Amino acid sequence: MSNRFVRPLILVAAFAGSLVVGLTVVMWLLGGLASKPTAASIGGPFQLTDQTGQTVTEKDMVGRPTIVFFGYTHCPDVCPTSLFEMSEVLRAMGPDADRVNAYFITVDPERDTQETMKSYLSSFDPRLKGLTGDPAAVEKALSGFRVYAKKIPLKDGGYSMDHTALIYLMDRDGRFVSSFDLKRSAEAAAADLRRYL
Repeated sequence: MSNRFVRPLILVAAFAGSLVVGLTVVMWLLGGLASKPTAASIGGPFQLTDQTGQTVTEKDMVGRPTIVFFGYTHCPDVCPTSLFEMSEVLRAMGPDADRVNAYFITVDPERDTQETMKSYLSSFDPRLKGLTGDPAAVEKALSGFRVYAKKIPLKDGGYSMDHTALIYLMDRDGRFVSSFDLKRSAEAAAADLRRYL
């Protein structure tokens, strides 16, 4: 074989080799070569207080499926809409709703006291628990669920909260399953949730 053909073959082989090495390094860095795939770590230990003064921890999730929404009582649109939709799903579940946890965890502990949560949630399904606590306790829950929350100053001196607006679905073992879709009929969402009872 002439040098005219050998040199391009060597270049191609060298490029292919470096590509394989590069991809191997990238996969290793991203955890793609781990011997056991690991599920996304969402959830974990927390200790908060519901609107009735009862302590709620991650252990209360064990034994029943849980839907969790993070928001705040001063939210003008997304939060009340999501809580209404959660209430409709619980209504559509009938008696089975008593076998589900439904949590609304504040991202604004400064304003969302136990009394504020109690008053706010009186407009929604009574099975919804509003969880709050001191800033450190709330931050621990936000971190565990990988929730983004940021205070946004307003011109009048107040503030709003920019935050993750997902509904988290946790299984009977307290493990994250997926985000829970409320943009469908309450009956369809209820039927989906029943699968985890």
